[in-house]
Amino acid sequence: MRHRSFLILVFFLLVFSVAARAAEGLAERLEPILDDAEELTPLHTVVVAHEGTIVAERGYRGHSPESPANIKSASKSIMSALVGIAIDKGVLEGTEQKIAELLPDDLPADPDPRLQEVTVGHLLSMQAGLGRTSGPNYGRWVASDNWVRAALAMPFDDEPGGAMLYSTGSTHLLSAILTRLTGRSTLALAREWLGPQEGFSIAAWDRDPQGIYFGGNQMSMSPRSFLAFGELYRNGGVSRDGEQLVPARWIEASWQRRTASRFTGDGYGYGWFMRRIAGEDVYYGWGYGGQMLYVVPGQGLTVVMTSDTNSPAGRSGHRDDLHALLGRIMEAVEGEDR
Repeated sequence: MRHRSFLILVFFLLVFSVAARAAEGLAERLEPILDDAEELTPLHTVVVAHEGTIVAERGYRGHSPESPANIKSASKSIMSALVGIAIDKGVLEGTEQKIAELLPDDLPADPDPRLQEVTVGHLLSMQAGLGRTSGPNYGRWVASDNWVRAALAMPFDDEPGGAMLYSTGSTHLLSAILTRLTGRSTLALAREWLGPQEGFSIAAWDRDPQGIYFGGNQMSMSPRSFLAFGELYRNGGVSRDGEQLVPARWIEASWQRRTASRFTGDGYGYGWFMRRIAGEDVYYGWGYGGQMLYVVPGQGLTVVMTSDTNSPAGRSGHRDDLHALLGRIMEAVEGEDR
C-alpha cells in the first residue's frame, strides 16, 4: 500500500513539474508579445490565463492588473450571467417572458403595442426594437430623471426580434427587473451569486436616480477579478472550488449567435460577442475604449485587456489592435500545445 501511495505521489509530482515547465515556457514566449503591446498607447493592462493559471500579466503607464478599472459595457456579460442564474433559481420564467408584465409601473401612458411583445431574451440579444440609448442618445438618456421609464418610452426603430440595436438601456432594464423581482440590489445579487468564484469582486458600480445599479455600464473591477469571471465561463459555470454558479446550459445559450453587429459583423448572443481569431472560436465582452474579456475554450485561454476609457476603440482602430494582440497570444499558446 505504501509503495502504491509513493508511486501515485511521484506521478502527481511529475505531472506538476511538466505543467510548471510548460507554463514557464509559455510565459517566456508571451514576454516579447507583451513588450510590443506597450506601443498600443491606449492599452492599460493585459492578463493572460492558460488552463486556469495566470501565465503572464502586464501593466502599462502606471496601471496595474490588481487595481480597479471601469470595464464599461463589458459588464453586459456579467448582467447576462445574473439573468441566467435568476432563471435557474425561478426568479424569472425564462428568456421568452414578456417584460411589460415585469415593469408595469414604468410603461408609458400610451405605450406602443409592440412593447407588449418585447421579451427578456430580446433585451439580452439587443433585439428589443426600441430606439437605442447608446451612441448619440446616451447623454440625453442618462440625464433623464428615470432611466427605466426613458428606455421604455423610446420609439421603436424595428420590430421586437429584428435587427441588433445595441442599447445599454436594454441591459439596464434587466437590472431593474432583477431588482424589482428580488427586492435586492443587483450588486447584492452579483456578490451572492458570483462571489463564490475565487477572485471575483466588484469594486464600484454606478446607480441611476432611483438607486438601480447601472445594468451594463460603469462597473469597476480589477482586471484579475474580471479574468476570474471569464474563467467561470471557460469552465462551464463551475467555480474554482467546484460549485456550479452559472448553469452550463446558460453559457451555451449565451454563446449562441442570435444576431450580428452592423458595425463589425461579429455575432452576438446573450451579452457576448463572438468571432473567429487565429482559427479558433472566440467569445468576448467589449466595453467602450477597449475593455476586453476574451474566452477561447479551444485553447483553454482567458485574456483580459483594459484601456483608456476616453476614446472610442472602434473608430480609432484600437479594438482591431486588441484583436490582433489576442491573435499573437493565441499563436504563442498554439506553439505550447504542439
